[in-house]
Parts: sequence; structure tokens; C-alpha cells
Amino acid sequence: MTTVIERATDLSLLPLTDHLVVCGTRAGLKRGELLGLLPPEIGDVWASMVESLHPGDQVAMTSTWLARDPSLGAQALRVTVIALSDRASRHNAPGRPDALAAALRGRFGKGRGSIIIALDRVSDALAAGLAVARAFPIYAKKRRGPEAEDTRVLVHMTSPEGPVPEAEWQRIEIVSEAVREAGRLTDTPPSELTTDAFVEEALNTAARLGVAATVLRMDGLRERGMGGLVGVGQAAVCEPALVHLSWPGVADSSGAVLDKVAWVGKGIVYDTGGLSLKGKSDMPGMKVDMGGAAAVLMAFEAAVRLGVPRPIEAVLCLAENSVGPNAMRPDDIITLYSGKTVEVNNTDAEGRLVLADGVAYAGKDLGAKTIVDLATLTGAQLVATGKLHAAVISNDEALEDAAVAAGKRAGDLVFPLPFAPELFRGEFQSAVADLRNSVKDRMNAQSSCAAQFIAESLTPGVRWLHVDLAGPVTSRDRGTGFGVGLLLELLRQGA
Repeated sequence: MTTVIERATDLSLLPLTDHLVVCGTRAGLKRGELLGLLPPEIGDVWASMVESLHPGDQVAMTSTWLARDPSLGAQALRVTVIALSDRASRHNAPGRPDALAAALRGRFGKGRGSIIIALDRVSDALAAGLAVARAFPIYAKKRRGPEAEDTRVLVHMTSPEGPVPEAEWQRIEIVSEAVREAGRLTDTPPSELTTDAFVEEALNTAARLGVAATVLRMDGLRERGMGGLVGVGQAAVCEPALVHLSWPGVADSSGAVLDKVAWVGKGIVYDTGGLSLKGKSDMPGMKVDMGGAAAVLMAFEAAVRLGVPRPIEAVLCLAENSVGPNAMRPDDIITLYSGKTVEVNNTDAEGRLVLADGVAYAGKDLGAKTIVDLATLTGAQLVATGKLHAAVISNDEALEDAAVAAGKRAGDLVFPLPFAPELFRGEFQSAVADLRNSVKDRMNAQSSCAAQFIAESLTPGVRWLHVDLAGPVTSRDRGTGFGVGLLLELLRQGA
């Protein structure tokens, strides 16, 4: 079943749908302008419905049915009221998009639905819009009966500060679509989203946008000396790939062009662990190991559609970490694109190998002054920052602060972990190579150490932000499109 999400430009349609959902804090639900959007019949019970809701830390909800004219196509309208918690700590997004997305998931069946969101601030509109997008994932392979019909969801937001500006609405629509598409890619099984299929997705995106695209496959990767991508992907049926999409940006009136930023995404379409094989309970779900690349690709598309002025280089590091006669072995020594040699001591620490090649390419070949990499890199990220906050590690304090602020505005929450090369570099010491790829001591800040391995391949002088999104890349077994909003908000603030 396909869910089509549309902005409600004709507000008279809101109460004529099959299911009307009204969301907001208790204060927002009590505002006078909200009642003007609701069916008149609910006036007698609205106040008591709102007063009955006590959301605590998350949400509280209640529903009622309203009789209406049968000529409208249904005998009754179901109205659900969702009270969002106003408890938002300094490390959370103030509009509570986390609670909103969870409350809306599965709220509609087939037919027509409407959502009214009573914002407390216009600045919460983007996070609310992306929360709606996450609540309605695209990918599904469930069998549809002959009577199945698509779901159409109308969305309207209201605020005491006035309406959401038209330009912001248009931005929300583009970014929301990108979030849903990134979630679609993350949900797609590896039998469909092979590295070949991912390359095709990227090339189709480039063709739609009219931008330049470069693809390196196995022979090209070997010729360039990208031993990380080659080693990780050499046992798979489909060859590894580095895909590069380029947006030149838009010059200002003086003709000046801003410094370019490179977004580098980890795209392991499936991770068996290689010869360091994952167990039967750890391997299911590893289709999401390309969530970083999905976010980069779809954020890039949204940025181009928005006509952002800053040049952007999107680099996708694509491979399947498989098992076979050609598999990379523990004890192999590979050479990364940076020239660093790596003694492999864990083939399941593969993401850092492909990203090392990606960030080196972004610095050496593309001349990017700022590099942001996104990756489902470590399970330790969930231990450190949880299921909703990605971990960020950066060599630039201003960039780190900007990421935290951008995450709150978009609802893509992040929290900093230590960047301390002098403390973590020793974890990768090797007697026979420049580095090993897995830490000696798993109790010594694993996520920071994994990031440090990537940092070893950075071009000197580059501002760098690493985003480990292993936890928030999914919610309730569905891809969230995490990272799309974060990247675009970072871009909007010039970081």
C-alpha cells in the first residue's frame, strides 16, 4: 500500500477525511485557532478530551467518533487527539519529533487521513515534517488484495506565531521526500539492493538532477589504489564501487563560490562480517549497513532541488562484505588510498576501511575543505549515545557544535564523543603495517577509536565531522532516513 503525503492547501478537506489526527502539546491543543480547523460537532467534547490527556515523557492519546452526512462517503469520522509531552531536555529537540513519529506510525489504514499539528513554534516545523515522513515508510512487499487502495494523508501545521512561511513549507516537502526515500533504500533487502542496484540508483539520481557522476568499479578501484573498498568487496558477486556525484553550487552576485563540502557515506549493502563471521543473531538486519550512503545520496538530491549555493561532493562507498574464496583474510595487509598500510585483524571492522578510501578521495581528488562522513559504524555507538542520538566525533569544535544544533532543528539528534588522537591512535598499532583496523582494547572508547581510524586518512587541514548512526538509522525495524535532515541543516547554517 502506497502512502501519499500532501500539504493540506484546502483546509476544508481536513474534516472530510476518514480519520483526523490532531497533535500538539496540551497548550497547543487548547489554542483557539486550532478549534477553527476542527469539525463543529467536536466542540462539545474537545475540552474534556484534551483535559483527559497526561502525556508524561512521551504521548497520551484518545479517540472519538463523529456522525456526519452519509453523502460525504462515510458514516462517521474518527478523531484522534495526541498530546505530545512538553518535556524536552537540552539534549532533545524541543518539538518532540521523536514522540510525534512514534505516535503517528500505523495510525492510518487505507483511504484518506488528515493530520493537524499544533506547533508551539514555527521553528519546530521542519522537525515535525520529517517526523511525519518517518511515520509512513515506503518500502513494502506485503501482498495486496484486489480491494486494496492507497492511503492519502493531508498535513497541516498551525502556530501561535502565524503560518509556516511558504518557502519553509516547500523546503519541508523536499526534505521529507528525501527522508522517505533514504528510508526506502535502507529497508530494501540485499537481494534487491546489490551494489550494482545502488550504483544504478545513484546514476538515475544524477540523471534526474542533471549533475556530473563518476563511478569506479573493481578495476578502477585497483588502479587508484583504493585497497579498502577492494578488500572489503572482493568476495561478493557484485563488485564494490565508489560513486561520486558533484553539484557546483550557485555563485553569488559577485561571482564568488563558497568552499565545497564533501559528504561521504558508508554503503555496505550487506555485512556478513566476512571471514570474521557474525553469529546467527547478529547478522539479520545488516541490510541497514548502507544507511549512511542512503542519507548522503538523498540529502544530495534534496540539496540540488533546493538550489543550495554551496558546492557539494557526494561520495558513496559501496560494497558487500561477503564470504568466498576471494574474501579478505585476517592477517592480510592492504594499502588504503591515503597510502597507509593496514594489517587486517578483523574483517568485520570493514566500514572504516571503505570510508578511509572515501575521505581520502574527497580530500586528495576533490579538494573538499569540509568532510562529513555518515556511517552505521559501531554497535558501541548505541551503548554510548543510545538509539535516538547518533554519535559525532570532530576535529573542529565549531563544526561539532553546529551539528548538535542542526540535529535539534531537524530532529536528527546527535551527541559528541571525544576526539583525542593522542589517546586513541595507539589502539591500532601493528608490528608490520602502519595500522591495524580493529582496536586492541574494546573497553577504550570504541566509537571514538573507529572514527580515529578514518581520520588517519584525512588530508591535512580538512575540517571533519564523523556521524555514527548505527542506532537511529532504524526504528521499529524500519529505516528512518536519519542524517538527511542533519546534513541539510548543517548546510543551511553554513557549517
